[in-house]
Amino acid sequence: MDVIECIYNRRSIRKFKADPVPVEMINKLLETATLAPSSSNSQPWSFVVIQDVNLLKEFSDRSKAIFLEKTKDNASDPYGYRAKLSKPDFNIFYNASTLITIYANSKNKLALGDCCLAAQNLMIAANSLGLGSCWIGFAEPLLDSADLKKELGIPPTYYAVSPMILGYPAIIPTGYSRKAPEILFWK
Repeated sequence: MDVIECIYNRRSIRKFKADPVPVEMINKLLETATLAPSSSNSQPWSFVVIQDVNLLKEFSDRSKAIFLEKTKDNASDPYGYRAKLSKPDFNIFYNASTLITIYANSKNKLALGDCCLAAQNLMIAANSLGLGSCWIGFAEPLLDSADLKKELGIPPTYYAVSPMILGYPAIIPTGYSRKAPEILFWK
C-alpha cells in the first residue's frame, strides 16, 4: 500500500483481537517514529512500551479515576464521558495488547510538535503493517503524573505527549467524515 492510500485508510481502532503484537513489529514501529523530522534534528522523543494487559487495565482504572475526580463539579458533559468512564468494565485502552507512549524530553513547544510528528509516523506505519492504533488522550494525565513517572523510572522532566494503543483490529470502521481544508490565505 502506498503512503497516500495508507493515510486515507487509517482509522482509529477501538476493538482489537487478543493477539499480541510481536516485539519485532514494535521495534520497527519505534524505528519509523524516530525517522520523523524534528526541530534542529533534536529528536526529543523517548518511548514507553507496555504489553501487560493487567497493567493496562490498572492504568485504565487509574486514568478514569483522575478524569472523574477532575470533572466531578462540572455539570456539562456534552460527549457523555462521565457516564462511559464511570462503568467499571470500560477500559480506556479498549483491551488492546500494546500501549506505546511517546514522551518529550521537555515541555518546549517544538519538542511537543516533534513528538506528534513521530506519533503520526508510528500510526501510519502501524496501519501499513496491518495493525490498528488509537490515540488515548484520557491516559495523558496519569502517564504524565509524577507518581507514575517515578513508578516507571521516567525522568520527572519528561512530558507524556501521545499514548497510543496498538493491536490487530477486530473491526475496522468504514468511511470517514472530514471537513474540507479551511484556507485562510492563498496568493
